[in-house]
Amino acid sequence: MEIKILGSGCSNCKKLEERARDAVKQLKKEATFVKVQDYKEIVSYGVMKTPALVIDNQVKVMGRLPSVEELKKLLAIKA
Repeated sequence: MEIKILGSGCSNCKKLEERARDAVKQLKKEATFVKVQDYKEIVSYGVMKTPALVIDNQVKVMGRLPSVEELKKLLAIKA
C-alpha cells in the first residue's frame, strides 16, 4: 500500500503523517509513505486544500485532519 501525504509540510501535514503511521502500525499493515510538497503534483490530484491523504492513488481526505480511528477505517478497506 502506498500512502501519500500532500501538503506544504505545515504542522497539520506532519500530524496527518504521524496519525497515518500510527494507524498503519495499529492495523499491523505495511505501507510506503511519500511526502508530496510540489504544488503542481498536489493539484494534479484535484486537491485544493491541504493536508490531503492519498491511498494507492485515490484521494481519501482533503483539507482536514482525520483522527487515527477514522484513518484506521480508511486503511482497513484496503485490506
